[in-house]
Amino acid sequence: MDAVMIPGGVLAFDAGNSKTDVALVAADGSVLGTARGGGFEPQNIGAAAAVAGLEPLVIAAAASAGLDVGDVPLVQQVSACLANADLPVEEEWLTAAFESYGWGQSVYVTNDTFALLRAGVDEPRGVAVVCGAGINCAGLLPDGRTARFPALGKLSGDWGGGQHLAEEAIWAAARADDGRGPATALVTALTSHYGVASLTTLFEGFHLGDLPAVRKLEATPVLFQVAAAGDAVASAIVRHQAEEIVAMATVALRRLDLLDEPVPVVLGGGVLTAGHPLLVETVVRLLSGAAPKAVPRVIDVPPVVGAALLGLDRTAAAPAAQAALRAAFSAPHAA
Repeated sequence: MDAVMIPGGVLAFDAGNSKTDVALVAADGSVLGTARGGGFEPQNIGAAAAVAGLEPLVIAAAASAGLDVGDVPLVQQVSACLANADLPVEEEWLTAAFESYGWGQSVYVTNDTFALLRAGVDEPRGVAVVCGAGINCAGLLPDGRTARFPALGKLSGDWGGGQHLAEEAIWAAARADDGRGPATALVTALTSHYGVASLTTLFEGFHLGDLPAVRKLEATPVLFQVAAAGDAVASAIVRHQAEEIVAMATVALRRLDLLDEPVPVVLGGGVLTAGHPLLVETVVRLLSGAAPKAVPRVIDVPPVVGAALLGLDRTAAAPAAQAALRAAFSAPHAA
């Protein structure tokens, strides 16, 4: 294999909490190589260690293209859309870590919400809301202006995402079970799902460690099942999530002076793409009232496409490159 630079090439990263996708893309939008790895957690291990964990993926993507990662830059542009890159200082730390590897002549680091946004629009113009494990929102204009949120959870005013919804479901069931809150079918649904005799047994399991904490997330799909069956308490939680999604989108649109213009609002993340009609239909209905000209879209290509498109935007690639890139990831074999 040769260590050569791909003229006008882009090395794109979509690094989320649970998985990371890497794509090596030529100037014409053709995909030369891809790789997938685990989650990206600089907030736990530091920026340098988190980026070091990406090196095997870069090597794998280059190898699939018949290339070596050598002493010369592999591409013109590194485009890294990263979970947990929420604050400017975090972006600075991560940019320095990427630059230390010399993979590209230029490095662009931003939050992974921008990958979702760019993947869902034909030009860098619009707003995206991601509702997965957590919740975040970003807006972008062709002139580079952005609208963003710190996305640090309750600390920065956020409400929602899969982890939060799971806690809300268990909380509502607990209060119904002991009489502090209204009755809800979540009580029987959760005890049945976890195979326990009572909610008290469920609480003990989580509190004492007999049940892994990660299993709390299983309460989220239970919540949506109960809400879909018409339970008032569960439905209210789902509606609250929809209201938060629309609130974030509306604020981003207002900040970018887009409230009165036709503009895409891209919806993504595991909660929004899981096919829960009650949530998506409520979001669409509420958005039509708050921003009547907004056009909601559920993303249909992987967000790494958006990371690559942001890279191609920065290299001034020909418009046909965008179509070629989307076509490559829309093919039946594409990951």
